[in-house]
Amino acid sequence: MNLREKITLTKDKKLSIYFPAGYPKKDSALELIPRLEKSGIDFIELGMPFSDPMADGPTVQEASTIALNNGMNIEVLFEQVKQVRETSDLPIVLMGYFNPVLQFGIEKFAEFCKSTKIDGVLIPDLPIEVYIQKYKSIFEAAEVPLVFMVTPDVSAERLKLIDQQNSPFIYLVAKSNITGSNTLFGTEDIESNLKSFSERPIETPVVVGFGISDAASFQDATKHFSGGIIGSAFIKSLASESADTFIESLR
Repeated sequence: MNLREKITLTKDKKLSIYFPAGYPKKDSALELIPRLEKSGIDFIELGMPFSDPMADGPTVQEASTIALNNGMNIEVLFEQVKQVRETSDLPIVLMGYFNPVLQFGIEKFAEFCKSTKIDGVLIPDLPIEVYIQKYKSIFEAAEVPLVFMVTPDVSAERLKLIDQQNSPFIYLVAKSNITGSNTLFGTEDIESNLKSFSERPIETPVVVGFGISDAASFQDATKHFSGGIIGSAFIKSLASESADTFIESLR
């Protein structure tokens, strides 16, 4: 069963956790992913640290800087995922920017994703038009689906194009801002935007991110959608060594 099927075949709201590989220690993912799987997390969004992230807030930027200083890079990340796959089938979506992927090599990256059973890749600064023209054939040959980000006001034309890509899910940015920003879920304007988006005619499941920080905001954010992604709040819990308590509080 692929990730899209896992999201759509059950009605419960899917909870995903984001953290950058290499944080807080170089090999933290080897211990964190099994813990998260045991706690009932539905899938992981594993960050590929980059020195110039456009959409990341200060918490994710700081964590990514620490990860890079710890020696994290794409090749090390794949080695760690390979080790994780010896004991865990928890779905993993890689999230990172295009420059490191390009430097690593697109074909090589896609093949490594396939061999380590990566369930999807999210590259925020890779426009869908460029992906279709230049790279779709490479990722499709490796059977690696891409995930695309949209905001609630995305045009009907672009949303239709994204909906045709057979992605595991569409990542809906709840509010045009950086990660970790204070998105006031449950307020009239956010609720109206999310509800309007939920009524748009698409078949791909939608998962919400940006600003979810606790059980209440998770429930508000996912009211009309398949699930939500929590990043900055979880990263902060790692810094305070309270990650297990934080995960328990979300459910």
